[in-house]
Amino acid sequence: MSIRQNIIKLREQQGITQEELAKIAGVSRGAVSQWEGGFSEPRMGAIQKIADHFHILKSNLIEDNGMNGTTSIPSLHKLTPVASTATLPLRTLGKVHAGVMDDTDTADDTYIQVPANVLSMYPDAFVLLVEGDCMSHVIPAGSHIVVAPHKEPANGAIVVVRDEAYEAIMRKYYRGSSSLMLSPDSFSDEYEDMIITADEDVSLIGVVVWWQASHVL
Repeated sequence: MSIRQNIIKLREQQGITQEELAKIAGVSRGAVSQWEGGFSEPRMGAIQKIADHFHILKSNLIEDNGMNGTTSIPSLHKLTPVASTATLPLRTLGKVHAGVMDDTDTADDTYIQVPANVLSMYPDAFVLLVEGDCMSHVIPAGSHIVVAPHKEPANGAIVVVRDEAYEAIMRKYYRGSSSLMLSPDSFSDEYEDMIITADEDVSLIGVVVWWQASHVL
């Protein structure tokens, strides 16, 4: 699969137009049309912007068959809350820590209006309240996240995990051949990557598929 086909497949996964992809890549719509027509190829700077936005690797866009095996990861602009009448209430089950790791709290009586199309795709999804600022560059503290427990994470996806020492934490997910890296994405530089070896017990709670910022609650 060529770069042209990888870009076409990415747009199909995300359900976005050439114009929307152009804004993400910082180019004109005509440039995207040229890429998809096979008349030109994107520069590395544009590829990096696209990869960062959709939480995928540059190799997913560059290599043959690079998009094979990737799942449809909601882009950041789609994760951003938007006003809609097509919503359904979903109860908040507890808290997830995006800073200091700690046990999740028990369920409360807060109900979040989640887009109906999100719940139709992930009917077993649940809501958690975000505490801490380790993922503040993407999802700030006080936000509510919708977590899909049976979605397979792709590299760069935002996930909630549990290990044997702590309950629930939110990080970016990068799986290697023999280890797992859980990376913060914070405005603060005090947080470090967590490298988990195959010998350590880490379980995936789920993949973040939508979130709602606290200021719109």
